[in-house]
Amino acid sequence: MAGTRHRAERTRSGRGWWAGGAGVVVAGAAVVALTWSSLFGGGAGVDSVRSAGVPEASPTVVLPSVSASAPADSPSPSVSGTSKPKPKKKAVAAKTGAAKVEGGESAGPRKSKVGASGGQESAGGVERRGTADTRVVSFVNKESETVWVAALGSPEHPLAATGWKLAPGQRVSVDVPSGWVGRFWGRTGCSFDGAGNGHCETGDCAGGFQCTGSGATPATLAEFALSAPKPGAMDFYDVSMVDGSNLPMYINITRGDTTDPVSASGCVAAGCTKPVACPEKMRFTAGGRVVGCTNPCTAFGGKTYCCEDEWAGRENCVPSRWPVDYTQVFKRAEPYAYSYAFDDSATMPCKGSCDYRVTFGVTT
Repeated sequence: MAGTRHRAERTRSGRGWWAGGAGVVVAGAAVVALTWSSLFGGGAGVDSVRSAGVPEASPTVVLPSVSASAPADSPSPSVSGTSKPKPKKKAVAAKTGAAKVEGGESAGPRKSKVGASGGQESAGGVERRGTADTRVVSFVNKESETVWVAALGSPEHPLAATGWKLAPGQRVSVDVPSGWVGRFWGRTGCSFDGAGNGHCETGDCAGGFQCTGSGATPATLAEFALSAPKPGAMDFYDVSMVDGSNLPMYINITRGDTTDPVSASGCVAAGCTKPVACPEKMRFTAGGRVVGCTNPCTAFGGKTYCCEDEWAGRENCVPSRWPVDYTQVFKRAEPYAYSYAFDDSATMPCKGSCDYRVTFGVTT
């Protein structure tokens, strides 16, 4: 995760709003944490923060469900914004391959060699199912504008592609090997040429349609640690807003032996998926528009909000002790999501070679 997220220090606790499975979640904690740490990097600090005094609670603005319209088909200049922590992650080489696209639109630039093929089913079609060795993760765009999905994962289990284009109402199904550990996120305000080079206003991945490294923050993440194909194995997954948020997102189980804690419309007992009401000082802008919401460390800096020095570690990084608990900005929007590095109640397990659906959008 980004510099503000320390997977190496986290354990997968069993507390949360799902019933049962606590012991299993704890038992898998060390393996998952070490795997995530080796892939994305860990450590006890961020690369850069902006020093600031104790912030006061700011007026809020509700981010639109889509933060940016699709630009013209030409590379965009870099967007200047607030200083953002940079995660230390390994780049992943992508293989040329295909994904199942539903909705009738190509999943990439027309001249790119990394497009997608598949049927022309509607977004309301039957969910495709995986196997013991290959899972299916589907992405659905309920937003009114295009979302460009990106992936970063374990190099020993490479995906066929690491970038997909989702028009409004479109679905793409991606084959993911069992044992894969990684993350997906949506990019907004993107423009790519025929060779797949360009820029995104949020979630940009080194200017490439196919992602070969970490994405820029803020970005809402869908994180997965898929088990190897063996009896009784358990997956772990979560939605993370630890690195800020650029899109509403929720994850559903579409195949598996575990009851889905999130409804098909993105609701849990604590509430439903809705836009982030972002404080003024945390707003991320591009072209004079609010296109995302940064995390407190990026926005305000300092040891407290960045959980450094005397504020470091699970026992000390406690948002309720901060001058203002800004993690609630994200928790109120997506109560099932990670809102800070040690928000372990947001880790979800799934047993039985599970398949998943990631939806970009709010509850309707």
